[in-house]
Amino acid sequence: MLANLFLHYAFDRWLARNFPDVQFERYADDAVVHCDSERRARVVLQAIRNRMEEVGLRLHPAKTRIVYCGKDNRRVEGVATSFTFLGFTFQKRPARGLHGKIFTSFLPAVSKNALKKMSAEVRSWRIHMHIGYTLGEFARWLNPIIRGWMQYYGAFYRTELYPLLRRINYYLMRWVRKKYRRLKTFTKFHRRWKQVTTAYPLFFAHWKWVHSIW
Repeated sequence: MLANLFLHYAFDRWLARNFPDVQFERYADDAVVHCDSERRARVVLQAIRNRMEEVGLRLHPAKTRIVYCGKDNRRVEGVATSFTFLGFTFQKRPARGLHGKIFTSFLPAVSKNALKKMSAEVRSWRIHMHIGYTLGEFARWLNPIIRGWMQYYGAFYRTELYPLLRRINYYLMRWVRKKYRRLKTFTKFHRRWKQVTTAYPLFFAHWKWVHSIW
């Protein structure tokens, strides 16, 4: 809280006062500052660097950079074309317009690091090893976590979450085949899984988006 208050005056108020035309977002000690040109960005960056030194801080040498956020194929030497903020990677991505036309836009999606952390947590659940559990017990345990991921990371470009959600399904399917030996053959298992996901499409939070066996 004290660090946040310090940066409110050392950074937020200072930037708004000295560069009123520049918009920015800050969360804790991470910030994104928007400029309308590369020249302007370099001026603002140097000013921020000087300001941080004035208050006894310094910008992170690896994380601090100028990023070109245009939607064209322009390449600027020494300038990045993507950045990660609050678990989202912002970069050029295909998008669909109101009339179905595909175009290029600069959009956020869940970052690779965030996906890696979520994948590690999913593996740590060891779903297929909890033979004594029921589907209902799994739902009560996992749904709050999965729903939170979907609500946060699925707010933008949610298709990037699909591989993770399918992986959760894979572990659930392994659990079913291990718990119910009569469903060991693929045909029997496929038929039963389809019956369950069709009858209870919202039983698991992620089935709202992904419930296919594939």
